[in-house]
Amino acid sequence: MGVNVSVVAVDAGNSKTDVALIGADGTVLSTARGGGFQPPYVGVEAALDVLAGALDEALAALPGPVGSVGHVSACLANADLPVEEAELAEALETRGWGTSVQVRNDTFAILRAGVDEPRGVAVVCGAGINCVGMVPDGRTARFPAIGRISGDWGGGAGLAEEALWFAARAEDGRGEPTELARVLPGHFGLDSMYALIEALHRGTIPLTRRHELTPVLFATAVAGDPVAGALVERLAQEVVAMASVALTRLGLLEEEAPVLLGGSVLAARHPQLNDRIAQLLAVRAPKAVVRVVSEPPVLGAALLGLDVTGAAPEVHRRLRAQYA
Repeated sequence: MGVNVSVVAVDAGNSKTDVALIGADGTVLSTARGGGFQPPYVGVEAALDVLAGALDEALAALPGPVGSVGHVSACLANADLPVEEAELAEALETRGWGTSVQVRNDTFAILRAGVDEPRGVAVVCGAGINCVGMVPDGRTARFPAIGRISGDWGGGAGLAEEALWFAARAEDGRGEPTELARVLPGHFGLDSMYALIEALHRGTIPLTRRHELTPVLFATAVAGDPVAGALVERLAQEVVAMASVALTRLGLLEEEAPVLLGGSVLAARHPQLNDRIAQLLAVRAPKAVVRVVSEPPVLGAALLGLDVTGAAPEVHRRLRAQYA
C-alpha cells in the first residue's frame, strides 16, 4: 500500500516556497523547499512549475510509494485579490495535484499559523504591508494590498523610499534637516545623498539593496532623529489602522481577539515600533491580544487544509506540536 497524503500544504512567497505533505492523523510526512512564486513576472504556468518542483521533491521524500493525495491548501504571494485566488485555484486544479484545491493569499497562512482556531487578525510588514482577518464561520476581512493605488503605506521597501525622500530634501535644502542625509549614504560607504542618488539611478548600487536602509532608519529613529521617528510613528499608526478596521469588520473589536504581527519588519521586534503598536492598539481595540508570529507560515497553510478536511482537534494539535 502507498502513503496517503491528506493535505498538500504550500506556502509560496516571492523568494521561496515551502511544501509540507500531511497525513490524515496530522503527521508531517515530508517537506521540501523551492524558489519564489512570482506569476506577475514569469507568468502563471512558469510560476506553478516552481511549485511543481518543490512538490515533486516532497513526494519523492515520502517514506514509501505515493498512495492517494487529497486536498491542496496553497497560500500564495501575489494572490492579492479574490479574483486572482480563483484564477490560481483553477490553474492548480488543472495540474491535478490533489482531489480539491483552495488558494489564499499568503498572509492567511501567517494568521492561521499563529492561532489555535481560524479567528483573529494578522498584519504582515515585510517588503510590503498587508492585513487579513478570519473567523470560524468562514468570514474574512482583507485589503487589496497592491500598493499606493489601493491606499497602502509602509513595508520595508516603502520605508526605505520615504527615508531616501526626506534625506535627499534635507541635503539640498528643500526639507528639514535629518541625520538620514548622512547615515543612508554612509551605509554604502558614500559621503553624500547626491552620490547615493546617482549610484541608485545608474545601477552602481542595485535598487534591490534599498531594503538594507530600513534597519538604518530604525537605528536613526532610536538615536532621536525626529524625521526618522516620525516615519516609525506613521508605520505604527498604519498597522493599528489596518488591524482595527479588520477587527471591526469581523465583529471582534469588542472581544478578546488575537492580533498577530508578522513579516521581517515586525518580526525584528523594534521596540520603538512594536511597543508603539501595542500602545495605540490598546486605545483602538482594548481587548486585542498582540503578539509576534514565530510559527512558520507553511504550518498555517497545513492547518487551513485540515480545516477544510474537517480534521479533529487532536489532529490539529499533533500537527502544531511538530512545529513547536
